Amino acid sequence: MNRSVLLTAAVLLLVSACGQPDHPPDGYGGTVILISTDGAHPSYLERVATPALDRLAAEGASAPGGMIPVFPTKTFPNHYTIVTGLYPVSHGIVGNSMYDPELGRRFSIGDRSAVEDPAWWLGEPIWATAERQGVRAATYFWVGSESPFSGIRPSYWHRYDGSVPNADRVDGALDWLDLPADERPRFISLYFSHVDGAGHRAGPDAAIVDSAMVEMETLMDQLLTGLGDRGILDEVNIIWVSDHGMADLDTKRFIFLDDYIDLDDVFLVETGANLAINAKPGTLDAVFSALDGAHPELTVWKKEDVPERFHFGLDRAGSHRITDLVGMVSDGWFLRASREGFNPSRDPGGTHGYDNQLASMRAVFAARGPYFRPGSTLAPFESVHLYTLMAHILGVEPAANDGDLDVFAPVLISR
Repeated sequence: MNRSVLLTAAVLLLVSACGQPDHPPDGYGGTVILISTDGAHPSYLERVATPALDRLAAEGASAPGGMIPVFPTKTFPNHYTIVTGLYPVSHGIVGNSMYDPELGRRFSIGDRSAVEDPAWWLGEPIWATAERQGVRAATYFWVGSESPFSGIRPSYWHRYDGSVPNADRVDGALDWLDLPADERPRFISLYFSHVDGAGHRAGPDAAIVDSAMVEMETLMDQLLTGLGDRGILDEVNIIWVSDHGMADLDTKRFIFLDDYIDLDDVFLVETGANLAINAKPGTLDAVFSALDGAHPELTVWKKEDVPERFHFGLDRAGSHRITDLVGMVSDGWFLRASREGFNPSRDPGGTHGYDNQLASMRAVFAARGPYFRPGSTLAPFESVHLYTLMAHILGVEPAANDGDLDVFAPVLISR
């Protein structure tokens, strides 16, 4: 399915070279707190005062040029890549919306039955890796954590509820760390969506995005203070990431598919910054010909011709979910099915889903803790490598994955 025996062996050799971490039964050694601020772009840190967030980089590791998300640069594919170390075509979450011809069903992020159905989730997430090897895990929200993997769930988890105050989520993580040693999780995830929501509503340059980052700063300060009050700040490892960045939209940069094709000839699976279309029988070549070169800001491929750099190969576990046609628009452009309901006077806000190499799509990365060299930096790297990093810190053998622990050699302290 992916790089199997050789990759796993290489990762294990590197872990061995760095030394297996010490995990005293009554201590916090090898604890990972993974935090996602959905939609946070690295440039946001330059616009408001963020001493707590900056502290992660100053006292640990960071990627000043940002982290590179995977394609498509959407929330569900990227969050699940972070915790599986797999590209979307391997872990199966190839979009926020998908169609699986083998299941005969559609997936959308708002469909509770789909989100909790293990048939959609093909990779082994880090909490399952940990639990399978006797390490407790806890998720205060994360994509994929509401569905069991091979019957395995985190020891503690919450069904996603966006109404839960962000501060309560931090308190929940601290409460887990207060548990007795034999009940305490060593992997904890936290997820916050408010920065992404602000960017979608008003665009990445809006004042409400700055306000959302101020709230994120407050949340990180709450966590660091809570860890410090417990005397464990320097014992745990905090990894702060986002899934993607955000691009500004303009109603003058909208493309309407029905200007070029008959929508009755296709099944639209996903539109926006990227395009996923299945053609009805006998129409594929005609639909492709109509869209190929139709607009200078739109690129479309048949699924077998998607460039290799997007890792959408057809020899992976989830490749049957790749649509007949795959496309994307240029940075800041947007695809709509039709002009119906379009209001050119409305502020369209911002979005993501574009080419993962674009600067606007870069994500944040910073990490602090006993495994990270203070003040160390990384060149931009793909988020697919994070799973191997977390497995290393937790002291568990990773499942087969597409990542490479050696990416983090410049920032890791040998243990």
